[in-house]
Amino acid sequence: MTNWLRNGWPTLAIMLGASVWGMIWYPLRMLAALGVTGTAASALTSAAGCLFVLLVRSRALKTVSWHWLLPALALAAGITNLGFVWGSIHGQVMRVLLLFYLTPAWTALFAHFILHERLTWAGAGLAALSLVGAMTMLWSPQLGIPVPGNLAEWAGLAGGMGFAMSNVLILKTSRVLPDMRPEMRTATIFGGAAIFSACASLFEAMPAPPTGVHLGTAGLLVLGLGLLLASNNMLVQYGLARVPANRASIIMLFEIVVTALSAWLFAGESPGPREWAGGACIVLASALSSWVHRSKSMPPDPASEDTSSAEPREADRKDGKNRPRAMV
Repeated sequence: MTNWLRNGWPTLAIMLGASVWGMIWYPLRMLAALGVTGTAASALTSAAGCLFVLLVRSRALKTVSWHWLLPALALAAGITNLGFVWGSIHGQVMRVLLLFYLTPAWTALFAHFILHERLTWAGAGLAALSLVGAMTMLWSPQLGIPVPGNLAEWAGLAGGMGFAMSNVLILKTSRVLPDMRPEMRTATIFGGAAIFSACASLFEAMPAPPTGVHLGTAGLLVLGLGLLLASNNMLVQYGLARVPANRASIIMLFEIVVTALSAWLFAGESPGPREWAGGACIVLASALSSWVHRSKSMPPDPASEDTSSAEPREADRKDGKNRPRAMV
């Protein structure tokens, strides 16, 4: 029973986290229907998440020291968050998510220039496979050129690039600032998303703000989403600290399954043959990326680790796919 708990609960934690991310688009659209734009929703929910982390882990503030990597990480997280939120509100959810999941291509490129990691033939092949999947999904006889067809899809693509950059900068920050507590990096991500989205909201046309009962409903949704996403981040950390990196990345692809089902049930979105074919290439590239960058050893005994950490170990971020997302 002890072994089952040790192996089963971490896996369940990762699957629950992936499920939350796979369905988070629906309450975001509810906020949009109440008059809260995508930029405003991103700013408000991220601010709530940041405050939650700072309140829960306030003692870790003393470990923060200035470095240019922190604003860079905050900016990358802001692009990630806003791209996903705005794209999932205004676009076809599955197409936006699949464009977001082109992480193997961007991670290989960013890691080569920022972390000075050698770009192997395997890494280049996986990047090419994911890009072929995107081109398959985006090509149409009418448009000809396989590029995103609307602003929502461009937002998803930009968000995925920001996500890959965030992964690389997280690893860089952990090397340059080893004494900084991981939960403060999480707070930096949420805070950066809040500030970036607040600035972006100045350039988005604002509808009539919610009033009366709708204002209270919107406020509860914002607060609930912020607390949910911050808690979800920590829940996934529990799983990532106890599951090998290659296995964790495969489990987290469950997000795509949940997104496909929820988009079909709640939005009536049904992917066509090209979406299925392109998505299969992207998912395969992500799964093979986990195998190529697989950890050579099992994680240490969780009992000897600091379970209060809000981010995974460095080995769990090698492939840039299985780091928990400070999303929304």
